[in-house]
Amino acid sequence: MADDLFVLADFVGDALDLSPAQVTDLSQAAPVLMTLPMVSSSNGTNHKYVKETGAPVVGFRAVNAGRELDSSADTVVSIDLKVLDFSWAVDYALAKAWRKGGAPALIAREGLRHLKAAFYHFEKQIFYGTGVGDAGGFAGLLDNAQFDALADTMVVNAGGSTASTGSSCWLITASENAMCSVMRDDNPIELGETVVMDMLDGSSKHFPAYYTPGSAWCGLQIGGAYDIARIANLTEDSGKGLTDDLIYQALSKFPGGRVPTHIVMNRRSLSQLRKSRTATNATGAPAPIPREVEGIPIIVTEAITSTEAIET
Repeated sequence: MADDLFVLADFVGDALDLSPAQVTDLSQAAPVLMTLPMVSSSNGTNHKYVKETGAPVVGFRAVNAGRELDSSADTVVSIDLKVLDFSWAVDYALAKAWRKGGAPALIAREGLRHLKAAFYHFEKQIFYGTGVGDAGGFAGLLDNAQFDALADTMVVNAGGSTASTGSSCWLITASENAMCSVMRDDNPIELGETVVMDMLDGSSKHFPAYYTPGSAWCGLQIGGAYDIARIANLTEDSGKGLTDDLIYQALSKFPGGRVPTHIVMNRRSLSQLRKSRTATNATGAPAPIPREVEGIPIIVTEAITSTEAIET
């Protein structure tokens, strides 16, 4: 893909008769990433943690009678962090001509927008990983064999069948001991010094530009086998949208004493959940926008699409 740099037409944002309001047509918020705890990687660009995978065998015994001793079992999980790059450049001459604060203001504005886009890309990678998401990124939820088939223990089938119209609702346990984001320990987000450098256009001709390097090493700690559940195959098919019944089915997947901290869905699923509550309430009056289920807060993110493949 060729570089997509700031161009002269973008100077509409520098018109002196415009309001300073920052209006956008993009949906790039990252509410899940902002909710997840962030832990430092255990060893630079690699993160390892111990997961308990076997309980010790215990039991009653008679007085003066012995029993065999046992021990618990652990598994070391290793995560490779990946570089998320959000470096940016602006033409030197255009930046110098920027009237609202000069080159520093334009560089800072572009930097904030690149960082916002990076957080959204990070959030989308959490769900879709290297298969549907960015192949060069870290492994996400759909890369994990616990959530990629209807037969998996922590997966509930909503029953939708129309190809490429699926969506998922995730019940997650956000905790440093469960699901959390991982970033490099010594410097999570790196912003280099802005420099003037020689750049090449699409025809390999030279021009000067202000260039700012920006990057972050990041990954996802999924946690244990009972920290996350997925409701798959949510579609627009009749009766195949999100309902409280499906959420309770997913909640039933969690062992006693284990309760997820958040329910994550997109806006279509939120609308389906609201409609299901309207259809089942005593008065038939429109239900309020759902905010929680059993006190578990709902997070709505645009990073979850409505074009997922149908799981089998």
